[in-house]
Amino acid sequence: MIRSVLVANRGEIARRVFRTCRELGISTVAVYSDADAGARFVQEADTAVRLPGEAPADTYLRGDLIVAAARAAGADAVHPGYGFLSENRGFAAAVADAGLTWIGPPPAAIEAMASKTRAKELMAAAGVPLLAPVDPGSATDAQLPLLVKAAAGGGGRGMRVVTELADLDEELTAAKAEAAAAFGDGEVFVEPYVVGGRHVEVQILADAHGTVWTLGTRDCSLQRRHQKVIEEAPAPALPNELRDTLHRAADRAARAIDYRGAGTVEFLVSADGRAYFLEMNTRLQVEHPVTEAVHGLDLVALQLRVAEGRPLDGDPPPPHGHAVEARLYAEDPAAGWQPQTGTLHRLALPEGVRLDSGVSDGDTIGVHYDPMLAKVIAWAPSRDEAVRKLAGALERAEIHGPATNRDLLVRSLRHPEFTDPGALDTGFYDRNLAALTGTGADGGGVFALAAALADAAGRSRFGGFRNVPSAPQTKTYACGETEYPIRYRLGRDGLSAEDFPGVRLLTLGAHEVVLVVDGVRRRFAVARYGDRVHVDAPPPAGAAAAPCSWSFTALPRFADPAARTEPGSLLAPMPGTVVRIAPGLAEGDRVAAGQPLLWLEAMKMEHKITAPAAGTLTSLPVHTGRQVEVGALLAVVDATAAQETA
Repeated sequence: MIRSVLVANRGEIARRVFRTCRELGISTVAVYSDADAGARFVQEADTAVRLPGEAPADTYLRGDLIVAAARAAGADAVHPGYGFLSENRGFAAAVADAGLTWIGPPPAAIEAMASKTRAKELMAAAGVPLLAPVDPGSATDAQLPLLVKAAAGGGGRGMRVVTELADLDEELTAAKAEAAAAFGDGEVFVEPYVVGGRHVEVQILADAHGTVWTLGTRDCSLQRRHQKVIEEAPAPALPNELRDTLHRAADRAARAIDYRGAGTVEFLVSADGRAYFLEMNTRLQVEHPVTEAVHGLDLVALQLRVAEGRPLDGDPPPPHGHAVEARLYAEDPAAGWQPQTGTLHRLALPEGVRLDSGVSDGDTIGVHYDPMLAKVIAWAPSRDEAVRKLAGALERAEIHGPATNRDLLVRSLRHPEFTDPGALDTGFYDRNLAALTGTGADGGGVFALAAALADAAGRSRFGGFRNVPSAPQTKTYACGETEYPIRYRLGRDGLSAEDFPGVRLLTLGAHEVVLVVDGVRRRFAVARYGDRVHVDAPPPAGAAAAPCSWSFTALPRFADPAARTEPGSLLAPMPGTVVRIAPGLAEGDRVAAGQPLLWLEAMKMEHKITAPAAGTLTSLPVHTGRQVEVGALLAVVDATAAQETA
């Protein structure tokens, strides 16, 4: 019997495993980096062991330190979570060699699926359908588009879609470099890229007594950068015959490698209904909660049961209802999905949905780890009800801090292509991102007015609009590139706001303002953190796509001359590390508009920095390996000479 579990991971998945362990009476051990010293998962563990350093390579990827931590803390089992060392054969073997129970598949099964090229060979022998590989040296235009994919690892790293044959060599080079940096293995392969395909997967669970459960399907087609954003179970609009085919293929895959524990077999389903094996993840998936919701199971508890050598009981419970999960990321989808950093002041969702999160109010979102803040999961008897429930919960959430993808998630869940399950495919964001990230009908002005009024109430000596001076007030707030100058007067007759003739003030406080907007009473909750102001309002009936939460920066009355930068300056959009500079690039070179200059790595992603216009590279003050803070100068492109030449 397992009595104490060390989770070789951090954040959300560590808290998830701890939750089940507490319910089963199992003590818990956390390991933590210096960056995570104050994290919630460390506080929730019964025992915690420090891994000196901040970067994953020095901490969560050091299997030797983690095994030593388990011994020091008296743990008798190790759960790897997902990511980091969860699919590392050497780590699994080291855990077993130390006399500890490994809560995962046998090392041989991990090794069999570690290389996607080797895995495809094994699956072909087991009769699992596959896409035929493409030799990059003899690829033709007729085979386009192609997908370059890293043989090791996952999470979308080392993947490139090639639509022009002339770009293949460059994308191969870039994919190899990214894969080598991320996984220590630069092997890549090429296969056809299926346009209009769906990403469908099967959850499996196998014991040591010959039983393999296939726990239904999940659809994970909504992806950005080949990483999942919204997942659901069961996969909708799948014919019964195709569903049975996927279940049989997943069962064959598990038996072919003598699998144990929880795992996922992933498939690409083409528009004409054919399924192709993609890969097998030999661990618990991020999206496992939707399977738990529809089958009424605790997959972590079942992992522990299998690791103890006990059999699975009979057949798995059948699915009931529908579940949808959305991944809430600290990122800006409209700016190339750039990760965001800073203090998360508040994260709160209404009751009725499941929230799996590794962060809490006051935490700092840094650059070392994935930018996912939380997973939000909704279950209901039908798909339509579950989608509506999840969208409504996200819309009403209070999220104060770095920019997130919350508005994108709400709009995605309500998009006609998503609400029609027959229209799902992995190209959803390629087609719809611009429309999903646009502001639509701008409603930010009335939110900025609420912020200004709350500020006035907070500065009033006694509170209430009667004590606010009746002199005209002017405040300017910025949201992204848009500025909102707010001019208003508060007097005996109430509110007089320039540019807002249809707005009337009902109640006024430092944290809540109630306005009548075009005859509709609306309540605005206002929270201020330094010069940042967050304003939330319940969605009005029949609300369009306009956000119900806005984040503003209160601008000073007079601009600071020191804040100015040289024209053509390229500033770091987030803290990170310069991982590559374009080959041969040097100061004085002529560059074209959109030409890649360098690549910045932050939060497990690479970000390409390009020339904003044609011109001369007059400054390149960075080098490979340099760490930079947000706003640091990366390069300067002088477009004046190009304009004079033209």
